[in-house]
Amino acid sequence: MAAFDVIFTVAFPVFALVGLGWAAGRVRIMGSDATLALNAFVAAFALPALLFGLLARARIGEVLDPAFFLVTAAAMFGTYALDLLLLRRLAGARLATCSLHALAASFGNVGYMGVPLCLAAFGPAGALPATLSVVIGAAGLMSLSVILVEVDLRSGRGLSGTLRRVALAIARNPILIAVVAGLAASATHVTLPEALQRFLDLLAAAASPCALFAIGLFLSDKPLSAGWREVGLAVGVKLVLQPLLAAGLAILLLGLDTMGGKAAVLLAALPAASNAFILARQYGLMVDRSSAIVFLSTLVSVPTVSLVLVLLQVGGR
Repeated sequence: MAAFDVIFTVAFPVFALVGLGWAAGRVRIMGSDATLALNAFVAAFALPALLFGLLARARIGEVLDPAFFLVTAAAMFGTYALDLLLLRRLAGARLATCSLHALAASFGNVGYMGVPLCLAAFGPAGALPATLSVVIGAAGLMSLSVILVEVDLRSGRGLSGTLRRVALAIARNPILIAVVAGLAASATHVTLPEALQRFLDLLAAAASPCALFAIGLFLSDKPLSAGWREVGLAVGVKLVLQPLLAAGLAILLLGLDTMGGKAAVLLAALPAASNAFILARQYGLMVDRSSAIVFLSTLVSVPTVSLVLVLLQVGGR
């Protein structure tokens, strides 16, 4: 009975919202621009407000947990490197293609799915490890992928131009700006005016449901395609290998009985983020396969994430 309680109190609400968004997209309740508009709202307003508010109220030591950072970063970058080498060896693909494939296999949907799931599983404190995972993925894996793609494609502006564009993109990212501002507010013990705090809380309350609904909308018009060997490799690496690697590292450095250890494994078990598809579309490489990886990994993650929650004995709070 406890296992069913975990699935229905934590996993079901999250995946039900994704399913609702998918159904709305399939029956065309939402307009053709709904996905872009909802994603823009979540990424630029609601999610930054949520992350800023949580970090501003937290103690700086709780946020910057070195052990959790090491476990999460090692799991992400280790998976990235292994997938890149495997695809290079098995398919002989070029570096740009391998780097985009590795991004899909290592960068989980920590922003749109990880934050709501950790909030449901661990309460308000669960957003802190999820936030750190967002930073590692967005500032680390995304930047590395862009650099490798640009180097392989020889964009003509040289490596220095690539690094400059990457740094500028990071500096303009609303989520990363909110994280930095939240950390600064936490470190300086800034107290926000009540009116501003209520505004941020109201905006933040929209982040989780809108983000999950947006995932479903995004997936509703993504066709599956050929290249199943590459798609299957990425899905297997993301949903099986990465959580196993995170679990092994968590046992050594955090302990699986701690919130940090459980959160590290749960976040590692998430499906591929849509960032992989967006970047692939930007460069015109591996677009269909990236779409299939995001769709299939999200579909398969319904039972696998539920299983992880049960094995970790995570319950809603």
